[in-house]
Amino acid sequence: MVTELLLPSGRVALPAFFPDATYGAVRAAGFEDVENAGLTGLEMNSYHLYSKPGARLIKTLGGLHAFTGYKGAILTDSGGFQLYSMIRENPDYGEIREKEILFRPDRGDEKMHFTPEKCIQSQFMYGSDIMMALDLCTHPDDPIEQQRRSVELTVRWGARCRAEYDKLIKGRKGPRPLLFGIVQGGRDRDLRLECGRRLEEIGFDGYGFGGWPTDENGNMLDDVLQMAADAMPDSKVKYAMGVGRPEEIARLTKMGYSLFDCVIPTREARHQRLYVFDKGMDTPEGVRRADGKFYHFHYALDEAHTRDGGPVDETCDCALCRRCSKAYLQHLFKVGDAQAQRLATAHNLRFYGRLMENLRNG
Repeated sequence: MVTELLLPSGRVALPAFFPDATYGAVRAAGFEDVENAGLTGLEMNSYHLYSKPGARLIKTLGGLHAFTGYKGAILTDSGGFQLYSMIRENPDYGEIREKEILFRPDRGDEKMHFTPEKCIQSQFMYGSDIMMALDLCTHPDDPIEQQRRSVELTVRWGARCRAEYDKLIKGRKGPRPLLFGIVQGGRDRDLRLECGRRLEEIGFDGYGFGGWPTDENGNMLDDVLQMAADAMPDSKVKYAMGVGRPEEIARLTKMGYSLFDCVIPTREARHQRLYVFDKGMDTPEGVRRADGKFYHFHYALDEAHTRDGGPVDETCDCALCRRCSKAYLQHLFKVGDAQAQRLATAHNLRFYGRLMENLRNG
């Protein structure tokens, strides 16, 4: 199992969690909050950055690190998931062809031809540390014919991405950016294994879980995630894209996954829900409990906190817990002060940082 990544921006110890920074920024937080949390990378959205402000503009400004000022590792997705999702929702957005994705951003006459080559070219313009190959996403309940087409195009597009990557990386010195493939196949074990085998033959630095990881009720599809993990080589990084909740991350590390990203910790903070370790659970043994019950939520607006002068979590070293009381955080949320969201977000990020430290030490 891989225990760390050597990237152009430095080393990343695994398992690792990358907060989402869709447009190059973490919602309601500064990059120093990410760094203080002990998190060493961010996930940014290729499609959205391609739309605003544009890959070429980012390149002229020195890439994402210079443009944003963030010094840690940056992983960019391929953009395929966003394009697929919008086309699935409304076919007026475009169509998925054999050699490309034809996309109409305004559902009108303007067309964007998104190819595997453009996918890799844009990520080189971004200066990404980890790049994702273009894949064709599916829903777990899609018919088997669509799952087969997804695997076929994902493999073919993956080979084209690899060829373009090799062309652009030629002659580069020092640590190189990594290229990950994405394993598709829906709920069919044989298709997952076939996709993983064929992608491994092409050769990637890591492999991501492709598709929806949850059912219609939001429950994690453990069997499907296990299928995908089994289809990925154990000698490479296994990336659970879009996962997850703390207990899901802890559970998936047992399957072999070691890289995660999600909007959950930052989104929960903006909705006044803060993660707190249960007493004695901030340990490698605690976070690996079979029942996943090692934390609870602090609801910032509960009236019980109105006169509480204690910290949200006495064991936490984030800016909120070191400097502020539960009563003060509640006050900030009630008066709509922007500090409330930032302090809550910094706390949740630190919770995830502590979670990953425990998983690495377990």
